[in-house]
Amino acid sequence: MGRTSAMRVAVPGVCAALIAVMVVLAGCAGVQPPDLFLIERSGPGGRLTLLVNEQGALRCNGVRKLTLSDPQLIQARALQEDLRTPAGAHLSLPARPGSVFAYRVREESGSVSFADNSSTQPKVLRNLALFVLQVAQQNCHLPQPGA
Repeated sequence: MGRTSAMRVAVPGVCAALIAVMVVLAGCAGVQPPDLFLIERSGPGGRLTLLVNEQGALRCNGVRKLTLSDPQLIQARALQEDLRTPAGAHLSLPARPGSVFAYRVREESGSVSFADNSSTQPKVLRNLALFVLQVAQQNCHLPQPGA
């Protein structure tokens, strides 16, 4: 094998090795998966903030870094998908008298604000409120509001 042939074999090998090193370094550099959504809920028991990312990492009130279960992550992804239309329209539904909780959700398409008793809520908002309650209790280990 001549010198030119050896270089043709070595150059692709060196390039592949450099790419592998760059991938490893990118992983070590703290590349974060994108967030699905940020939810803020206010009401009895104070303010609750949940930040959920694409891989199921969860932050409760900016402090605890937890992980959603696989079924919860699937539910969160479905909620994010269903939120695109109302968030893209920046839907804002006022509270009616007797409201207990107010919610604000931000995701890549936009934001939504609503209360637990807002009229004409799309189904996704009721499902989101239930998701928040369940995650707050099961994952964040927060007491049931008003208890």
